[in-house]
Amino acid sequence: MKKIALVYTLFLAILFSFQATAQKDPKAKVVLDAMSQKFQAMNGFTANFDFTFQDASGPGDRQSGDIAVKGEQYRLKLPDQEIYNDGKTVWTYIQSDNYKEVTINDANQMEGELTPSNIYRIYESGYSYKLLSEKQFQGKTAQIVELLAEKNNAPFEQVKLMIDKSNSNLLGWEMFDGQGGVFSYTFKNLKVDANLPSSYFVFDAKQYPGIEVIDLR
Repeated sequence: MKKIALVYTLFLAILFSFQATAQKDPKAKVVLDAMSQKFQAMNGFTANFDFTFQDASGPGDRQSGDIAVKGEQYRLKLPDQEIYNDGKTVWTYIQSDNYKEVTINDANQMEGELTPSNIYRIYESGYSYKLLSEKQFQGKTAQIVELLAEKNNAPFEQVKLMIDKSNSNLLGWEMFDGQGGVFSYTFKNLKVDANLPSSYFVFDAKQYPGIEVIDLR
């Protein structure tokens, strides 16, 4: 009886090991590692981007913005707000005709969220992945890699990365929230090795007289 139980246990161990391996497509990992290493080797980058959200009711409006990234630091400019992250502190600046406000958080409060910095290494933990196909994207041949969340409480259950086959640059990505919503981001005018100073990612409230500061640290 003990031998039967041992054989059964070994069978299950082999089965689960096979399933775990099958979730990590080696071909996809080669593409993802090359993308991640390319990003880590950069001395920062800047780009314009388009953002759209689509759900069951149809596509929403397209918005455009600017982005700058250097390691864990990033600066994101949207039509209605600007986000600064120096790797330790996050400032979210909002301005309307008669009102200016900045909300301050610790960067570690953003853990678990998808950011312009960690999109390059999201595949390393919590997601399985596989190489789907190649397609023309922005006039370039892109390799499409699908990431699937391994836990139900992940912020997005599915992410698709479009990676330039010729140079491993990330061209864009789609995030699926599991409720019918799809967030799409596309980079344009990507410029690598921007060599931006650390001060570029810090918001200086002193430069905005009359601004309301909401410090949540």
